[in-house]
Amino acid sequence: MSKYSYELKKKLVTEYMNGKAGYDYLTKKYEIPSTTTVRRWINAYKEFDDAGLMKSSENKKYTFEFKLHVVELYLTTEMSYQELALSVGIKTPGIVTEWVRRYRAAGPDALRPQRKGRRPQVTKPKKELPKTEKEKADAEYLRQLEEENLRLRIENAYLKELRRLRLEDEAKNGRHG
Repeated sequence: MSKYSYELKKKLVTEYMNGKAGYDYLTKKYEIPSTTTVRRWINAYKEFDDAGLMKSSENKKYTFEFKLHVVELYLTTEMSYQELALSVGIKTPGIVTEWVRRYRAAGPDALRPQRKGRRPQVTKPKKELPKTEKEKADAEYLRQLEEENLRLRIENAYLKELRRLRLEDEAKNGRHG
């Protein structure tokens, strides 16, 4: 169950959209802890209409590639979590925040889907088909290329972020110095 009902969110957003009140007033009137929450509801409503205010009943699954793309977008642009989430069709910016946090902590593999539930008690031996030497060599070469590709992607994202921070620092020093 959501902490705030759809009806409350709709009432609050309607007041804002009709020009009756601003973020701060609505935050105090409805005893919401932060204006950020109110802004998030209003932005979600603007982007998704009523669906942006409803708690999703489905547990949407995102692919590894999609998650990686969103994280790379965040790291290489200056969009906020809210703006990025809305631009890629995600109602809750907290999802993007979590992906970025996991990516920074453990790299891209942290975005891969995890198995749910308990591990099986008895492991079954896997039947492997015998591979020819050429197939083994091709598989190894492909694995190496994938690892190199991933390493280069990470390096590229890191360098872009470093450049962004340097430019930001130069802009600050240029104004004050």
